[in-house]
Amino acid sequence: MSTGLIVAIAVVAVIVIWVISIYNGLVNRRNNRENAFANIDVQLKQRYDLIPQLVATVKGYASHEKELLEKVTAARAAAMNAGSINDKIQADNALSNALTGLKVAVEAYPDLKANANFMQLQGEISDIENKLAATRRFFNSATRELNTSVQSFPANLLAGAFGFHTEPMFEIPTEQRAVMDKAPEISF
Repeated sequence: MSTGLIVAIAVVAVIVIWVISIYNGLVNRRNNRENAFANIDVQLKQRYDLIPQLVATVKGYASHEKELLEKVTAARAAAMNAGSINDKIQADNALSNALTGLKVAVEAYPDLKANANFMQLQGEISDIENKLAATRRFFNSATRELNTSVQSFPANLLAGAFGFHTEPMFEIPTEQRAVMDKAPEISF
């Protein structure tokens, strides 16, 4: 066997190993992103299961908040029926808005806060919301890693050919940003 042939085989082998390495890295990052969203799904399921309990408790104490509770229930149903990741993100944002309205209503009616069961449920909601925020951060981190890999040289040369592309982050919709940027008003 000639030296030239051995060098050519070695170069081809290095290129094949390099392509396999890049592909496997992209697959790993895509799977990490999907796993991160599965963790969000777990937290959302826990949240959806707890909301009916919260709604039932609040209905018993605040019949005048019927419209707000119906919004929460409708948002929960929409979130449970969402199919794609982007639909789930949008539905989850709507549910977060409805829950924020529920929390504001609770602050306006001190009798609701006096109920021990409601306080326990409110604590559980708060715990779930904290866990959900943490899983969203992990999802965005996994998405950032995937997007960086897809856009970085030399992986960007192969990413498109293998069907990899940048993915959206879990973000607050633009219309909600203005509300979120304002400091909360506190009154006694």
